[in-house]
Amino acid sequence: MTSRRIRGLCLACGLVAVAAGPLGAQDAAQVAAQRSSVLAVADSALVAITRGDMTGFTDLMVPEAVLFPTRTRDGVTVYRARPRTEQRSSPMGGKVTERGFRPDVRINGGVAMVWYPYDLYVDGAWSHCGVDVFTLVRTDGRWRIATMAWSAEQPPVCEKHPDGPP
Repeated sequence: MTSRRIRGLCLACGLVAVAAGPLGAQDAAQVAAQRSSVLAVADSALVAITRGDMTGFTDLMVPEAVLFPTRTRDGVTVYRARPRTEQRSSPMGGKVTERGFRPDVRINGGVAMVWYPYDLYVDGAWSHCGVDVFTLVRTDGRWRIATMAWSAEQPPVCEKHPDGPP
């Protein structure tokens, strides 16, 4: 390949990079806005749980939503499927404080996922930690929870909030 042809290719690549620059920034802004919207739903869910507001919590869900609490004891993991309607009528056992940290948000089209490590205290006392996994769908122009699964573990399997106790 001649140096003239190499210079021509470099110039063409540079023009493509310049042309893609603003589009890339626009895409990054759109992705950041979508990420914020998705994370706001997960954050709102944790706030509602902490308030003991099961109506507010389940209002963040599609009507067909299902929750999957899991727990591991003596090396055996069990799960339960809980429909939104059952969750809505389930009272909280005590004053719960649930705090998420270091969320990982993934979005593709009308589907999103939030992987959200958390710790949980009941009546001010340590209870457990784990990960909340929210699956969201975009419907009627907003993100709604379709499923939520969570683990309930003890350290070192999971970690407590990096800020320490609430």
